[in-house]
Amino acid sequence: MLLLLIVLCPVVAAILIMAGLPARPIAVLAAFANFFMALTAWILFDSGSAEFQYVSSFAVSIDWKINFAIGLDGLSLLMVLLAAIVTVGAVWFSGKIDKYENAFFACLLLISGGAIGAFASLDLFFFYAFHELALIPTFLLIGIWGNDNRTAAAWKITIYLALGSFILLIGLIMLYQSIPVAARSFDIRTLQAAASQIGPGAQRNIYLVLLVGFGILVSLFPFHTWAPDAYAAAPAPAAMLHAGVLKKFGLYGLLRIAVPMLPEGARYWTNLLLVLLLANIIYIGLATLAQRRLDRMLGYSSVMHMGYIFLGIASMNLLGLTGAAILMFAHGLSIALLFAIAGEVRARTKTMLFSELGGLAQVMPFAGLAFGFGAFAAIGLPGLANFGGEILIFFGAFRNGFTVGNFHVFQVATVLALWGVVISAVYMLRAYRQVFMGTMDERWKDFADLRSGLRFPIVLLVGGLIWFGFYPQPLVRMLSAIFQTYLQQPP
Repeated sequence: MLLLLIVLCPVVAAILIMAGLPARPIAVLAAFANFFMALTAWILFDSGSAEFQYVSSFAVSIDWKINFAIGLDGLSLLMVLLAAIVTVGAVWFSGKIDKYENAFFACLLLISGGAIGAFASLDLFFFYAFHELALIPTFLLIGIWGNDNRTAAAWKITIYLALGSFILLIGLIMLYQSIPVAARSFDIRTLQAAASQIGPGAQRNIYLVLLVGFGILVSLFPFHTWAPDAYAAAPAPAAMLHAGVLKKFGLYGLLRIAVPMLPEGARYWTNLLLVLLLANIIYIGLATLAQRRLDRMLGYSSVMHMGYIFLGIASMNLLGLTGAAILMFAHGLSIALLFAIAGEVRARTKTMLFSELGGLAQVMPFAGLAFGFGAFAAIGLPGLANFGGEILIFFGAFRNGFTVGNFHVFQVATVLALWGVVISAVYMLRAYRQVFMGTMDERWKDFADLRSGLRFPIVLLVGGLIWFGFYPQPLVRMLSAIFQTYLQQPP
């Protein structure tokens, strides 16, 4: 019942808002209720078990064996907690909405509800359907309430993500059809148990289709160009929710479906994935260096850091997969924090150009400190949660295929990927200096710091980064239990 309330709370709140109830109070109440329920689920969760907990199931179609089934294991619980935390920040950071206020907050809550539903779904049909529910309000938020070039950005993200969703649907149908008739089911647990009957050739074909579909949704190179444009045009709360939460759906899908069900396919396409993820890290990293606007730099940075997570997934070992999941969570917190502060800067200065900013820490010290934490986390500074995920990924990838006296392809890829840390340090520190340090323009001298009401979500996001940066063991323990069962399955 607890998980059912977590899934339905934002959706029901969105319906109530569209029915005419006060938008902001209902949205804030729903966001906080979901956060405390997710925190309760975390506290009561048995972290040593790899089994799904808080399971609820209702029959929808007996003939098609479709059930509304939800449950949490360590991986999905981590993603649900991430969604709950970022939703509080996104709703809280929504400033004055000039038009269609009720629709704006309803869209935010539908993105949150769709993401939580997708992460918690144990049925393949609802896994896909909840994600589609979250995509529609994303397009609307950019197209109606977006910033410069919002129409073009809305169309671009619509075309790319619709194409990715269509390819993903084909892959899921192929997966379902590849299971023997007697064992076919939409239940992800049943599919995983029967997946060993899928032949190597079929696994390779299905995995490639799923990789392309999920990859487009995650902005894997060369399907990445929608993300920087969309995040630059999106209102800050929408960018926080999509980059911080919904974008993780594709990575979650690879970890939940593709890796455990199609291990032979994952191994077969490893070299291709390594090439693409290195393009995310190196090529997109260099493109990030060339940006002259804060919003586009953050958008490109988000795309670049997906490469590290793909590296962890490609490693196919306990260290790499655990690191990938931890970095998904940590990146969600850090990028949401950065977009929140960038949104406040845009709202006050009406510009995102580095050349027009500078010295804002003199009048906005709290905002400068918060942005610094987000930037240091994105760089992978020890003591912040991103570091734990990245170090596990690098060790896991370097260890993969270890041979004495020779460099394996994974070791070469790891060494190249490490240069991404240097690149990210350069562009993040440069952005921090150009926005908050140096000489301040006279136009900004009368600005006030973030009001006290906005500091709670900032503290929540920074607190999560610091807490799991110094104490990642709870994450490692509950994720290891899941991925050990994946890796023990025969290929």
